[in-house]
Amino acid sequence: QLQLVESGGGLVEPGGSLRLSCAASRFSLDFYAIGWFRQAPGKEREGVSCISSITGSTYYADSVKGRFTISRDNAKNTVYLQMNSLKPEDTGVYYCAAYFSVQPRCDMAAFRVNWGQGTQVTVSS
Repeated sequence: QLQLVESGGGLVEPGGSLRLSCAASRFSLDFYAIGWFRQAPGKEREGVSCISSITGSTYYADSVKGRFTISRDNAKNTVYLQMNSLKPEDTGVYYCAAYFSVQPRCDMAAFRVNWGQGTQVTVSS
C-alpha cells in the first residue's frame, strides 16, 4: 500500500509562510494525482489543492487561491504545498492523499484510500 508522510508543519504568525512536503515510500508517485486537505478543530476535512500526475494541472480551493502553490518533484518522489500570507483560518491538520490516475486533471472527490498521518499547521500571533 502506498505510504505517504507529511512534514513541514509548525507555528507561524499571520502573514508568514510554510512549505509542506508529502513524500512517498515504496512506490513512485509519477502516476498518482496528489491532493492536500486540511481539518480544523470541530470542522470537517476540506480539500485545499491537488495536482495531476502527467500534466501537472492544478486545482485550488477559493480560500487559498493566490496564496498557496502546489508542486511536484518526481525525482524526489515528493509533492509540496507552499503556503504564503497565512491566516489564522488556515490553522488545522494538513493531510496529503493520492490516487492512481493519468487523467489530465485531478479530482478532489477521487481521494479515498491513500492518506498520510497529517501535519499540524498553526497560524497565530
